[in-house]
Amino acid sequence: MGSTVAITDSDFDRTVAEHPLVVVDFYADWCGPCRLVSPILEQLAQEVPGLTVAKLDVDANPRNAMKFGVMSIPTLILFKQGKPVDMVVGAVPKAELTAWVQEHVTPA
Repeated sequence: MGSTVAITDSDFDRTVAEHPLVVVDFYADWCGPCRLVSPILEQLAQEVPGLTVAKLDVDANPRNAMKFGVMSIPTLILFKQGKPVDMVVGAVPKAELTAWVQEHVTPA
Protein backbone atom coordinates (compact mmCIF):
# COMPACT_ATOMS: atom_id res chain seq x y z
CA MET A 1 0.00 0.00 0.00
CA GLY A 2 1.02 3.56 -0.61
CA SER A 3 1.00 6.49 1.76
CA THR A 4 -0.05 10.12 2.13
CA VAL A 5 2.49 12.68 3.36
CA ALA A 6 2.52 16.43 3.88
CA ILE A 7 5.44 18.16 2.16
CA THR A 8 6.94 21.63 2.04
CA ASP A 9 9.04 23.50 -0.48
CA SER A 10 12.15 22.49 1.46
CA ASP A 11 11.54 18.71 1.29
CA PHE A 12 9.72 18.61 -2.07
CA ASP A 13 12.66 17.43 -4.22
CA ARG A 14 13.76 14.79 -1.72
CA THR A 15 10.23 13.38 -1.31
CA VAL A 16 9.60 13.19 -5.04
CA ALA A 17 13.00 11.56 -5.64
CA GLU A 18 12.60 8.97 -2.85
CA HIS A 19 9.35 7.47 -4.13
CA PRO A 20 8.97 5.84 -7.54
CA LEU A 21 5.36 7.05 -8.10
CA VAL A 22 4.15 10.26 -6.46
CA VAL A 23 1.05 12.36 -6.96
CA VAL A 24 1.68 15.85 -5.61
CA ASP A 25 -1.56 17.54 -4.58
CA PHE A 26 -1.12 21.32 -4.81
CA TYR A 27 -3.93 22.57 -2.56
CA ALA A 28 -5.05 25.18 -0.01
CA ASP A 29 -7.16 24.72 3.11
CA TRP A 30 -9.73 27.30 1.94
CA CYS A 31 -10.26 25.57 -1.44
CA GLY A 32 -13.59 23.71 -1.67
CA PRO A 33 -12.66 21.54 -4.68
CA CYS A 34 -9.40 20.63 -2.89
CA ARG A 35 -11.44 19.30 0.04
CA LEU A 36 -13.47 17.16 -2.39
CA VAL A 37 -10.36 15.60 -3.97
CA SER A 38 -8.42 15.01 -0.75
CA PRO A 39 -10.32 11.91 0.49
CA ILE A 40 -10.19 10.40 -3.01
CA LEU A 41 -6.40 10.78 -3.05
CA GLU A 42 -6.14 9.20 0.40
CA GLN A 43 -8.15 6.21 -0.89
CA LEU A 44 -5.92 5.91 -3.95
CA ALA A 45 -2.82 5.94 -1.76
CA GLN A 46 -4.26 2.93 0.06
CA GLU A 47 -5.47 1.12 -3.06
CA VAL A 48 -2.55 1.56 -5.47
CA PRO A 49 0.59 -0.29 -4.40
CA GLY A 50 3.66 1.93 -4.42
CA LEU A 51 1.73 5.19 -4.82
CA THR A 52 2.64 8.09 -2.55
CA VAL A 53 0.35 11.09 -2.33
CA ALA A 54 2.23 14.22 -1.26
CA LYS A 55 0.17 17.23 -0.21
CA LEU A 56 1.69 20.69 -0.71
CA ASP A 57 -0.15 23.72 0.71
CA VAL A 58 0.42 26.41 -1.94
CA ASP A 59 -0.25 29.28 0.47
CA ALA A 60 2.53 28.21 2.84
CA ASN A 61 4.80 26.82 0.08
CA PRO A 62 4.55 28.91 -3.11
CA ARG A 63 8.00 28.12 -4.59
CA ASN A 64 7.17 24.74 -6.16
CA ALA A 65 3.69 25.88 -7.19
CA MET A 66 5.38 28.64 -9.20
CA LYS A 67 8.08 26.29 -10.49
CA PHE A 68 5.49 23.92 -11.97
CA GLY A 69 3.16 26.65 -13.26
CA VAL A 70 0.28 25.88 -10.92
CA MET A 71 -2.37 28.52 -11.67
CA SER A 72 -5.48 26.78 -10.30
CA ILE A 73 -6.03 24.40 -7.42
CA PRO A 74 -6.34 21.60 -6.93
CA THR A 75 -3.59 20.70 -9.36
CA LEU A 76 -2.27 17.16 -9.26
CA ILE A 77 1.10 16.40 -10.81
CA LEU A 78 2.19 12.80 -11.17
CA PHE A 79 5.92 12.15 -10.82
CA LYS A 80 7.47 8.89 -11.93
CA GLN A 81 11.09 8.19 -10.96
CA GLY A 82 11.38 11.82 -9.86
CA LYS A 83 10.18 13.34 -13.16
CA PRO A 84 6.80 15.01 -13.78
CA VAL A 85 4.88 12.92 -16.32
CA ASP A 86 1.27 14.13 -16.19
CA MET A 87 -1.02 16.74 -14.66
CA VAL A 88 -4.71 17.05 -13.75
CA VAL A 89 -6.31 20.37 -12.80
CA GLY A 90 -9.56 20.64 -10.87
CA ALA A 91 -11.82 18.31 -8.93
CA VAL A 92 -11.98 15.00 -10.78
CA PRO A 93 -14.13 11.96 -9.91
CA LYS A 94 -12.44 8.93 -8.34
CA ALA A 95 -12.88 6.73 -11.43
CA GLU A 96 -11.03 9.28 -13.56
CA LEU A 97 -8.23 9.74 -11.04
CA THR A 98 -7.86 5.98 -10.65
CA ALA A 99 -7.56 5.51 -14.42
CA TRP A 100 -5.11 8.42 -14.61
CA VAL A 101 -2.82 6.90 -11.96
CA GLN A 102 -3.15 3.37 -13.35
CA GLU A 103 -1.85 4.56 -16.74
CA HIS A 104 1.49 5.18 -15.06
CA VAL A 105 1.76 2.15 -12.79
CA THR A 106 4.50 -0.19 -13.95
CA PRO A 107 3.29 -3.80 -13.99
CA ALA A 108 5.06 -6.05 -11.49
